[in-house]
Amino acid sequence: MINWNMVSKIMGALLFIEAALMSICLGIAVGYGENDVPAFVTSVSLIVMAGFIFRYFGRRAGNRLSRKDAYLVVTLSWVVFSLFGSLPFMISGYITNFTDAFFENMSGFTTTGASVIDNVEALPHGLLFWRTFTQWIGGLGIVFFTVALLPSLDGGYVKVFSAEITGPIHTKLHPRLSMGAKYIWMVYIVLTLSCLGCFMLFGMNFWESINYAMTSTATGGFSIYNESIETFRSPALEYTCVVFCFLSGINFTLLYFTVARRRIGMLFKSDEFKFYLLMILACTAFIMYQLMVHCDYNAEHAFRSGVFQVVTFITTTGLFNDNAALWPHVTWVVLAVCMFVGACSGSTSGAFKCIRSMMVLKVIRNELRQILHPNAVLPLKVDGVNVPMQKRVTLLAFLAIYLIMLVVVAFIMIACGIDHTNAITICLSSLGNVGPSLGLEIGPTMSWSMLPTVAKWTCAFMMLVGRLEIFTVMVIFTPSFWKEN
Repeated sequence: MINWNMVSKIMGALLFIEAALMSICLGIAVGYGENDVPAFVTSVSLIVMAGFIFRYFGRRAGNRLSRKDAYLVVTLSWVVFSLFGSLPFMISGYITNFTDAFFENMSGFTTTGASVIDNVEALPHGLLFWRTFTQWIGGLGIVFFTVALLPSLDGGYVKVFSAEITGPIHTKLHPRLSMGAKYIWMVYIVLTLSCLGCFMLFGMNFWESINYAMTSTATGGFSIYNESIETFRSPALEYTCVVFCFLSGINFTLLYFTVARRRIGMLFKSDEFKFYLLMILACTAFIMYQLMVHCDYNAEHAFRSGVFQVVTFITTTGLFNDNAALWPHVTWVVLAVCMFVGACSGSTSGAFKCIRSMMVLKVIRNELRQILHPNAVLPLKVDGVNVPMQKRVTLLAFLAIYLIMLVVVAFIMIACGIDHTNAITICLSSLGNVGPSLGLEIGPTMSWSMLPTVAKWTCAFMMLVGRLEIFTVMVIFTPSFWKEN
């Protein structure tokens, strides 16, 4: 049975955390003296009140968190954060529709980066920073903001962590999971600060740098300008963005060990990293060729546009330095593949993940070999370690559900009157937490404001499912989850 007292207690604590984080944006709003100050004051007050209410109902909670409770807590935390995170937009009047406000915040916290705001430059600084901040918070997962809270629970932190972490194979940095989370946070913060410094070095002011550094390292995609990073017309800034999006798409555990041990060769010992790098190089080369032949781009421009879009799509960032809607349609197919595959597990990126794609290819290879050698025992190895059969079954189940959800949601989108190209790429973008869409009606540089209400709620749900990698959310909808035993 679900321990609602414990769930309520944790939700209350998480709301206090959200109120504290939103207070930073309140400080920015006060600093700039803009009209979003009352909205943030009211929002923080309401969130704190809600936190106390949740804590009151959870006052008799014990100190034990079951696995069921953990899965429910993780799913609810993302929904609750998005619900209350939408308050500043609605109270300020910059987004009057609750559907749009919830969509915007779910897109932020899940690092999707799809926006329903047509003119982001009209937003005051406090709201702009809140959009960016939601991505940075959600980049590693809300559970990483509970490091101080959950270790006090009896086995709670491990269970919540396992419900939120991405990827089929998990590597520990430290025997204590709370210490491992702190090491990951160290990598995240260092990447963000380094990106900020590089952006300032190449011409951005501090306000622009902090926003674009946070959205790049979180692989989010929200921008403070309508034209994204294309606004600056600076190749140096674009290459900088590519580098940090690429780094943020690498497994953070692998990054930590590479830097800590000062051995760059460790990266190339990882099968997943080699697959990730090969995907980027191959897709960039193909798009570069297409742009030079069909769009009359010179070599440098073609390479810069190609590598930027490939990296931003495969890392599920969603920033843009060119309008891919004007490119040959065959490049859309390549970018759609990038949207599906995604970057490395244990990073801030979404989608299917390189390691799963690599494992699927190895399963196919083994099955073909098995036909020729029926009695052969063919192991499936990742980094020299055999993958247990149970993980292979889980992998294929994940792939099946992923594809089924894409087909079902694409059907819903087409039924809502969206053209088939946009419908497919919107599904890939939502489930993969990518952000942009490819198509004639809603291009990669456009907002999703024209989507019908049903489509927006469907996409918001898909963002949540994609961010928590399907099973964490879907298990809640099974009858066995709600049974007493």
